Amino acid sequence: MKPAQYAVAFLVGTSLTAQAFAAAPPFDTTARVAFMQDMNSGAILYQKQPDFRMPPASLAKMMTVYVAFSLIKSGDLKLDQKFTMSPDTWKKWHSQGSTMFIGAGEQVSVADLLSGIITLSGNDACVVLAEGIAGTEPAFVNLMNQQRQKLGMTNSHFGTSNGWPDNGVTYVTARDLATLAEATIRNYPDLYKQFYAKPNFAWGKTMAGNDISQENRDPILGKVAGADGLKTGHTEEAGYGFTGSAEQNGRRLVMVLAGMGSWNERVNQSISFMNWGFSAWRLKPLFSKGKRVDTAEVQGGSSSTVGLVAPNDLAVTVPLGVGGILGQKAGGDAPPMKVVYDGPIKAPIKAGQHIADLVVSPPGQDAQTLPLVAESDVGEAGFFGRIWASIKALFSWI
Repeated sequence: MKPAQYAVAFLVGTSLTAQAFAAAPPFDTTARVAFMQDMNSGAILYQKQPDFRMPPASLAKMMTVYVAFSLIKSGDLKLDQKFTMSPDTWKKWHSQGSTMFIGAGEQVSVADLLSGIITLSGNDACVVLAEGIAGTEPAFVNLMNQQRQKLGMTNSHFGTSNGWPDNGVTYVTARDLATLAEATIRNYPDLYKQFYAKPNFAWGKTMAGNDISQENRDPILGKVAGADGLKTGHTEEAGYGFTGSAEQNGRRLVMVLAGMGSWNERVNQSISFMNWGFSAWRLKPLFSKGKRVDTAEVQGGSSSTVGLVAPNDLAVTVPLGVGGILGQKAGGDAPPMKVVYDGPIKAPIKAGQHIADLVVSPPGQDAQTLPLVAESDVGEAGFFGRIWASIKALFSWI
């Protein structure tokens, strides 16, 4: 949604003071850049230089995968579709950094290329996929940047499909990487589940004819409960980085760490960071799915208002030690809230349409923004309805 131009103040039970919100246990990281967000509430749990522009290394491959996922979902790309490793691409990438070991002239399915990119971080797999989809890697990079703009990744830019150093053309921020990770998980849940948690993948043959099996580089996979993605990266310029996610008891966190000095540092910091996110914070219920939170004014509709309801169970992220259920309009201990929307909202409106946001401001924390949707359809007003609405508006102005 665009920034709200119209806001309905909606304060709820302000008796919960800042003192009632126990401070979260602190976390310190050796990473140069760090960011963590709770996907359920949108709460930012930790940020350290979140908008610092940095080289992504192989973290850029998340966008290559995202483009492929979008084409698969639209039906323009098939998982069993095969692309060929050209001699020129093989010559450039068969031994350049991480590799899937695709042979010159070899045909590889989209599904196997995706596994080679996600699990093995294959630079060769990225370029083969990019050329197969768009004809050339630069043409594919244009698709990457189109998706970047759609997602609002305003501080990032892509110049290659695999994140290989390119004199600063490719850069990202931790906040933008978290946005990309969340979009991947929300928009393509089935494909995410299919490809992002494989412990290993085998492709190519050794000189002895044995399969070349490589393990997933994800430092939290199998080490943090519920870990299932996403991507590591490393170059001399970027250091060691990781964008990761895990889900525990229906609560999903996304984290980004970058600029670390070693493989082991990345493993230890990533595990500690994700465990801190789950142990130091809790989700507290606000409104159950379908609960009416407020109403919004409608312009030119068969009804002058529409209910605003929770599209799913809404909760706020609070530090460990804050107890109780915070929500419900009737009062009780709850942080200040307000409903915001562009308004009045123009008809027609469809039930379930995202038309407003609930902004929750727990004391001592950044605001958390949760979506609200239309409770019912609102059609356009008929001829006499529009005349009556104009008359009411005139007298209201007078």
